[in-house]
Amino acid sequence: MKHLQGLQDQVNLAMETLELPNQPSLLYDPISYTLSNGGKRMRPLLVLMGCKVFSEDISQAVHPAIGIEVFHNFTLLHDDIMDNAPIRRGKPAVHSKWNSNIAILSGDAMMILAYQELCKTDPSVLPQILEVFNKTALEVCEGQQLDMDFETAEDVSIADYLNMIRLKTAVVLGGGLQVGAIIAKTDSEQADLLYQFGLNTGIAFQLQDDILDVYGESHKVGKQKGGDIIASKKTFLLLKAMELAKGEEAESLKKWLASNSESEKVKAVTEIYNRLGIRTLAEEQMWDYYNKGISSLNQLQGDKEWIGILRAFSENLMHRES
Repeated sequence: MKHLQGLQDQVNLAMETLELPNQPSLLYDPISYTLSNGGKRMRPLLVLMGCKVFSEDISQAVHPAIGIEVFHNFTLLHDDIMDNAPIRRGKPAVHSKWNSNIAILSGDAMMILAYQELCKTDPSVLPQILEVFNKTALEVCEGQQLDMDFETAEDVSIADYLNMIRLKTAVVLGGGLQVGAIIAKTDSEQADLLYQFGLNTGIAFQLQDDILDVYGESHKVGKQKGGDIIASKKTFLLLKAMELAKGEEAESLKKWLASNSESEKVKAVTEIYNRLGIRTLAEEQMWDYYNKGISSLNQLQGDKEWIGILRAFSENLMHRES
């Protein structure tokens, strides 16, 4: 994966050399703190890879790639406030380290910085890029609102959940790839195939996260095992269990969802999942979306080496343990 490492190095260098004003410090220090806090930086990498599929020259894709990464981090900053999450990537979240007002305003500034980076590209394709970005950004907001709505809703369906993770998570992956393709000036059909690859594999990655939350090893996942169960979060696994559980099993599941006994709750709900075969059903759904994505990738007519690199990249993500 030497070629991929080269792109990763470009992303890291661009992030490290991103120039921010010094004052007011309480506006910009939290932004520097957020952007230097690591993360996979998968989204900007996908922008560059999407461009590479159709063009050797990715110089016009670097700034938009960074813009999408800044946007992604902005959403995390505001999500942490809404979720009252104290930790992000092993460090205090911005609202914990400073306060919520500072986090809100710094997040707003990050959204503007994202637009500034997006606009530093070929003017001939900028309207198309902004159209994709604006659509994606609005969909992410819709997904976050649906996620919050689901916390209290009683009638969430599996279709509702899949639509929510499509909006909240997958559209950014698809949109990033599509932006890269647009910068390479490929035709709209090819750009859409790349988008569909990112969208469907993005849904698969989120379903995998749901499975790992319950069945992954805590030290590998990097977070508390069974956190979704403790929070009674309406994931695919829980919704499928609620759909399939009958009689005493349904009553037992309902009882444990109302419980505050964390370790016992995780153990009991996991046992219900096991009896109902939930893990297998979730994995079947996950691989169905992943294969849809690969089907779109197989129809691309771009550089075969970079298409292969994209395929290998997605395969590595599907076999991760955290």
